[in-house]
Amino acid sequence: MRGWLLLLLAGLALGALLVFLVLSFPEALDDREGGLRLVYLVALLAVLGSGAAWRQRPPAGQWLRQALIWLAIGVVLVSVYALRHDALALYHRLQAELLPHRGSVAGNSVSFVARQGGQFVIEAEVDGTSLRFLVDTGASDVVLSPADAERLGFNLAKLKFDRRYATANGSVLGAPVRLGRVTVGPIALEDVRASVNQADMKHSLLGMSFLGRLGRYEVREGVLTLQR
Repeated sequence: MRGWLLLLLAGLALGALLVFLVLSFPEALDDREGGLRLVYLVALLAVLGSGAAWRQRPPAGQWLRQALIWLAIGVVLVSVYALRHDALALYHRLQAELLPHRGSVAGNSVSFVARQGGQFVIEAEVDGTSLRFLVDTGASDVVLSPADAERLGFNLAKLKFDRRYATANGSVLGAPVRLGRVTVGPIALEDVRASVNQADMKHSLLGMSFLGRLGRYEVREGVLTLQR
């Protein structure tokens, strides 16, 4: 008899949890997948809670307290699950502030916060290798420093530095190359025109051979946004 009472109390507790979830998160039942997730979470909580209860078989009063504890745990777990997208967005915003070169992704766009001096430094993956670029809309090509070019596997001794580029610091020589794939956040471009600078550079430059192929790029209030 006591076992049936415990099962009845457990059923009532789970029913109350289910009602609470439906009222608090009605969007969870907007589609079949959302409903299945909700049922799965409640069922998982039921299995865990009932297993613990039947193994220990505590007195009725203590069992009721444990059931309420499990109910509270279930509410917390489901609430965290329901807010996971907001938590992920917060994570991206914090990352953009603490690691501005990685940017903040939103859909098919990525944004970068300017560093001191108004410059934007972007981390991109070039043919599987992570490199940091200084954004330069005045550069016609993506310009690689000699060190970054070697990291990508280019043999500097075999490159022909026969192309002259005009820069703010004067005329420089570069060797034309092609990059197989350049990825910045959700944006990936293939066969990107680039050049290897003959002189040492502090940063490689992300120039118009990449930026000019984007659907949109803009700077507003110290934030650079790139969109495919």
